[in-house]
Amino acid sequence: MLFGNFGEWNIQNLLIRVIAATALGGAIGLDRGMKHRGAGTKTITVVCLGATLVMLTEQYIQIYFPGLANMNRMAAQVISGVGFIGVGTIIVSRHRVRGLTTAATLWASACIGLAVGIGFVEGGVLITAMMLVSLHVLPYVERFATRHSHFCNVFIDLEESRDLHTVIQKLKEAGVTIDSMDTSESKSEGVGISVHMVLYLKKAVRRTEIYDILVKLDKVVSVDFL
Repeated sequence: MLFGNFGEWNIQNLLIRVIAATALGGAIGLDRGMKHRGAGTKTITVVCLGATLVMLTEQYIQIYFPGLANMNRMAAQVISGVGFIGVGTIIVSRHRVRGLTTAATLWASACIGLAVGIGFVEGGVLITAMMLVSLHVLPYVERFATRHSHFCNVFIDLEESRDLHTVIQKLKEAGVTIDSMDTSESKSEGVGISVHMVLYLKKAVRRTEIYDILVKLDKVVSVDFL
C-alpha cells in the first residue's frame, strides 16, 4: 500500500475512508456544480458516501457475520442502481443529447465510493484526479480536433422529403462527400423531414460555404452545424 493499509477494520481507517469519500465526491461535485450541471456537489458527494457505506457494510458483515458475507453482491447492486439514476439526467433535445457526462460522472463517483469504502483509497484518489483532469482538459482537445477535422455534422429540416434530392445534388456540386445520412419524419409544424448528415469536407471547402449553399435552397427550413 502506498499510504498504508486502509483495509484494516478499525475506527481510524473507517474515519479516513469516510473523509476521503466526502473529499473526493465533493471535489468532483464542485467541479460539476461550477459548470451548472445537473448533478452538483451535494448529489455526487451523497452518491459517493452511499457507495462507501455499502462497502463498509459489506466488510462489517464479512467480519462479524462471515456466514452471510458476499463481497460482490451489494457492490454490483450499487453499480447497476446508480446507472438507473444516471439515465434520469440524460435529456434528448432536438438535435443534441445532454446529460451523458453527468450520468457517467455519477456512475464513476459511485465506483470511487466503492473503492474507498473497501480501503482502496489510493485508487479512489488517482481516479478522482484523472477524472478532474479529463473533465477540464478533454473539452479543449475535442474542440481543437473538431475545428481541424474534415468531418462535420449537419442537421437539415426540409418542407418535403422529395427536396432531399436537391440538397444532395447541391452538396455534390460543391465537392462535398456525404459520409453517412439518417432521415426521420419531423413533428414540427411546416417541416416534413429532418436529415442528419455527416459530411466530409475538402480543405478548399469551408463550413460557412456549405451553410450558405443550404440556407439559400427554397425548401430548406433550418440548418444546424455541430
